[in-house]
Amino acid sequence: MTVVVDINRTLGPLPHDDVPTRDEAGLVAELDRLRIDTACVIHSYAVHGDPRDGNEQLDLVGDRRLRPVPVLVPGPLGTGPWAGGAPLVRLCPRQHGWSVTGPHARELLAELAAGGTAVLLSWDEVTAGELHLLAAAPPTPRIVLTGTGYRALRELAELLEAHPSLYVDTSTLCGHRQVEWIAERYGAHRVLFGTGAPVTDDAGPRYLLDTLDLPPDDAALIAGGNALRLLGGGP
Repeated sequence: MTVVVDINRTLGPLPHDDVPTRDEAGLVAELDRLRIDTACVIHSYAVHGDPRDGNEQLDLVGDRRLRPVPVLVPGPLGTGPWAGGAPLVRLCPRQHGWSVTGPHARELLAELAAGGTAVLLSWDEVTAGELHLLAAAPPTPRIVLTGTGYRALRELAELLEAHPSLYVDTSTLCGHRQVEWIAERYGAHRVLFGTGAPVTDDAGPRYLLDTLDLPPDDAALIAGGNALRLLGGGP
């Protein structure tokens, strides 16, 4: 039986919308509705407010299907020294006003790489040039790019071709055979199922997962196998 893991979910209220996933019970109900086995979740407070407050909210999550993803900010005004313990974190440099290529960021990224921790990084939080600099200057953690979309495909293809440490989620890869093209060209092991919900639609990516025109083994990797390997610290 194929395991479905949403690598890119948000728990908590949104400032611009009333969402069913504003609390834990609502999010679990949505996972049940869409037949998603587990989800990697950030808290909305960590993005739209103080990351420390949002990360503390994740400590209150009780359902084991929800895997906490802390949001980190480097430097003396950030979230503090990284103590490890999470296989996946999220970075929001533009939203939180810090440089992804600065010395504090480089120190944090090196610590994450040394600990085997992967990073979620939204396409609108960074430029393609910054990503090239990051990925070309090891040690660099594995980075899952989210929210790429069709307008980013040329730059995304160049990045995936040049840097094997970069991966992509399916949250906005909704064009005709976009997921299949990336999987066939760069390997299914570099594509992870993610919805970006509730900021972006969850039903579309979930339907796309059921209709992928790929070998069953590749589809299973995208559905959850790749995420489970990432969360387990594997290669």
